[in-house]
Amino acid sequence: MAEAVGLASSIGLVVVRERIFPLRAVTPATLFGKGQVEMEAPLLHEAEVDVAVVDAALTPVQQRNLEKAWGVKVIDRTGLILDIFGARARTREGALQVELAHLEYQRSRLVRSWTHLERQRGGFGFLGGPGETQIEADRRLIGDRIVRLKAELEEVRRTRGLHRGARKRVPYPIVALVGYTNAGKSTLFNALTGATVMAEDQLFATLDPAMRGLTLPSGRQIILSDTVGFISELPTQLVAAFRATLEEVAEADLLLHVRDISHPDTEAQEADVRNVLARMAKDGALDEDWPARTLEVLNKADVLGGVEHVVQAEGVAVSALTGEGLPRLLAVMDARLAARLELVEVEIPVADGARLAWAYRHGEVLHREDGEHVVKLRLRISSADKARFEAL
Repeated sequence: MAEAVGLASSIGLVVVRERIFPLRAVTPATLFGKGQVEMEAPLLHEAEVDVAVVDAALTPVQQRNLEKAWGVKVIDRTGLILDIFGARARTREGALQVELAHLEYQRSRLVRSWTHLERQRGGFGFLGGPGETQIEADRRLIGDRIVRLKAELEEVRRTRGLHRGARKRVPYPIVALVGYTNAGKSTLFNALTGATVMAEDQLFATLDPAMRGLTLPSGRQIILSDTVGFISELPTQLVAAFRATLEEVAEADLLLHVRDISHPDTEAQEADVRNVLARMAKDGALDEDWPARTLEVLNKADVLGGVEHVVQAEGVAVSALTGEGLPRLLAVMDARLAARLELVEVEIPVADGARLAWAYRHGEVLHREDGEHVVKLRLRISSADKARFEAL
């Protein structure tokens, strides 16, 4: 209930009444029982409610029947999350994804709920026939727009793929922040990189992925990526539409799973995030070894009184707000990335300055021995860079 109120508040709705309905069984026509629906109507009228938010997925028929019975606009969880996403999307890609999800949601809502949709437009005189009904025309228009949007999104994905290809040629490791919405990912992103990405105490403050460079204690350069937050029962339209946003996660060398350790439902939130990642792996959008590449970051330790008060077997306790625990987090990130590198020894001719510079730029040099004709290096390097180096 607290999450549902948070979702409604985050889009500017003033919540004047909240209620949990115990259900013995789901009523196909209204979701709630007949008595519950009738009892609620005068209370909503008395509280001068304009919008009733039902924190569940409503069928089009249930939505229409509740609006009739209560005399107010009714939206379900999917509609609410779509509205939030629509208000927050900043980039063209984000706007396209939201519009696509909205249209697919609306298409399922085009039930015969308004009589004007039944009226037939006249057919062309020479063809005869009844023409198409308004509802059929609307469906066709929505269908056409969906096809166009999918084509535009594919173009955006291709562009993003080219950018990723360019990043691989300057192959800094990518570290992606994932986690439940409002776990403090953007605050942590800003604290680590000095960026000014929007970080608000509200659900879904971040929609469009942001990326910044960061230097770890060893001097290793990485790219840190902030991503959209997850939420339980994320509408299926959005899982599909935001696949491109989560593609940064698929490419990441390390996943920082940011958890709000002070939240009473922190275990349930962790399970929701892991379920989404597991579903991505099942769909082939993520490698099966993602758990091995995941580091738990237990954020908001300040709420519990500091990092020493966080009792958790695994993970690094931090407070993105106060900065406590961040140096240790950077050191652990450094060690985890180093563990994925190979230890190699190479000999480079003294005169070959370009190859020497390349080794320093792409590897972590642990030892150097200068001879008269060759320079011997012992360095840590990724397997992909090792292959590139040998190709040189």
